[in-house]
Amino acid sequence: MRLNLNTKIRLGFGIALIVLLLTSLFAYISIQQVAYYTNRVEHTYKVLQHSTELRTQMRDAQGSVRGYLLLGDKSYLDNYDGLIMGVRGSYENLRHLTFDNAEHQRRLDTLGTLLAQEILLLDSWRQQPPSPYAARDLVRGDRRLLEQIRAAIARIKNSEDLLLHERTRDRDIWERMAPLAIIGSAVLAIVLVLWLFSRIVQELKEKERLQAELAAVNHNTAQRIQLIENLAEQVVLGDYKVKIRDKEQDSIGKLAGSLNRMTQTLDQTFEALNKRNLELDQFAYVASHDLKAPLRGIGALVKWIEEELPHEVSAQMREYLAMLKGRLTRLDDLINGLLAYARAGRTQPLPEEVDVRALVAEVADMVVPTGFTVNLPPSLPSFLTDRLSLQQVFTNLLSNAVKHHHSSQGHLSIGVQELKKEYEFSVTDDGPGIAPEYHEKIFQIFQTLRDRNTAESTGIGLSIVRKIIEEHKGSIRVQSVPGQGTTFVFTWPKTLVPVSPVTTSANALF
Repeated sequence: MRLNLNTKIRLGFGIALIVLLLTSLFAYISIQQVAYYTNRVEHTYKVLQHSTELRTQMRDAQGSVRGYLLLGDKSYLDNYDGLIMGVRGSYENLRHLTFDNAEHQRRLDTLGTLLAQEILLLDSWRQQPPSPYAARDLVRGDRRLLEQIRAAIARIKNSEDLLLHERTRDRDIWERMAPLAIIGSAVLAIVLVLWLFSRIVQELKEKERLQAELAAVNHNTAQRIQLIENLAEQVVLGDYKVKIRDKEQDSIGKLAGSLNRMTQTLDQTFEALNKRNLELDQFAYVASHDLKAPLRGIGALVKWIEEELPHEVSAQMREYLAMLKGRLTRLDDLINGLLAYARAGRTQPLPEEVDVRALVAEVADMVVPTGFTVNLPPSLPSFLTDRLSLQQVFTNLLSNAVKHHHSSQGHLSIGVQELKKEYEFSVTDDGPGIAPEYHEKIFQIFQTLRDRNTAESTGIGLSIVRKIIEEHKGSIRVQSVPGQGTTFVFTWPKTLVPVSPVTTSANALF
């Protein structure tokens, strides 16, 4: 498992910290051990010192009694008393210093008995009259007891000498180990830190190299993505022949290849669509021309009959002729509506500054009868847009409101609301209203809620409105309840949106 740089740094410093802590702990233990063994050595020296003092004091005590017996000088006895007090003090000190040593305590018990015997012996001789013979007898009689005392003290000193040797050796070992351990740990810590530093430097260099490579890859990827974005923009503008030259075999290269194939397919599809539209336009023109010619002939024939044979035509025949003229008018309106529906959204819009208030007023003058009033708010905007398309929308909506009104008089109202990227216009009337189940049906071609015998109703007007609005990337909806009037709400972009280009030579025919 590969560790990242931060983990390595934390791990390295953690190990270095542990080494330093262990070094400090070992140094502390070493100092404590050195202090302990130094104290033990001093303790041994004190035991040896008191042992030597005890032997010397006991010997001097005998010498004081012997001097008194030889010379008869009682000052020796005073010195003897002081020495005996010193013997007792040294003995008690040895007892105290070796209280934790059972073997020494046993030896001191033996020594204490010998010392008591020696003191009793010396006290008995000091009561004797002074004479050289008494001094000689004291020396002879006390030789064995003194030898026993010296032997007991020698055993204590020999044991302490062994302890002194061991404790001195242990103290010297700890004194040598402490600096070696500290130096060794410090060297280990330094080596560890240097290794860690070298690894960090190496990792940083590797990271800089990877960052440079990543920056180069990001730059190259950004350029390739920019090419893809440019292709998308060109496709949005209608250029389907654009290609991306990207030979890489990665995901972006495969995406570029897919986009190239997509644009090629779109180009072929739109070429086929243009061809079909051209054929459709030609058909619509020919069909309208060929259909209108017989209609005009039939209309002329009906008019000739009415004018040339007024007395020979019966009342029922006149009714039939009137119905025939109505059907002819309706058929002519249907043909004109089909041509208008075919034209809707087929030409590239020409942007111009449009005062919506003036435009709606102009449309109202053309299509709204005098019995109707039109309310135009002052907030209607003025902006750069496709004037003809917007005029067609308002014309059809106002005309539709008048045609489907249940009275010859009524009130129409225009509203507007400014949104972020578009305007939301509304056209409201006080007509009969539309039931909810017909709100979607009325936008379908040839669908009308009026009697089909009514000449004005072709069922194409609202279809043209929806087609124009959707070509301009807007939307339209109806809000209505039967008996409460109708409101058509549609959105219109603030910025002119190019209509999908379908260029045909037949457009000139219309």
